[in-house]
Amino acid sequence: MSKITGFLDQPRIKDQYAPVDARLRHYHEFLIPLDSGAAKLQATRCMDCGIPFCNNGCPVGNIIPDFNNLVYQDDWRSALDTLHSTNNFPEFTGRICPAPARLPAP
Repeated sequence: MSKITGFLDQPRIKDQYAPVDARLRHYHEFLIPLDSGAAKLQATRCMDCGIPFCNNGCPVGNIIPDFNNLVYQDDWRSALDTLHSTNNFPEFTGRICPAPARLPAP
């Protein structure tokens, strides 16, 4: 795992949104993505719990601890491949799932 004490050491970063007046002018993304450094820090919050309930409870079977570990290691290609191994559309399901570290903007 990425960092065993990451959950205790790293506070959760709450979602940041574009201002409402800007969002009213277009239909583009309104959630401000994390940069890769912040995403890596958030990935450390995944605990090495031994029995990852996030795997058992995920309806599409995402392998969240492995994904977060790969994000922490800055191996974005393998992280994406890990998500695609169980889910053809992680960019959609990731919108409603809080488990994966939020991906940075491309």
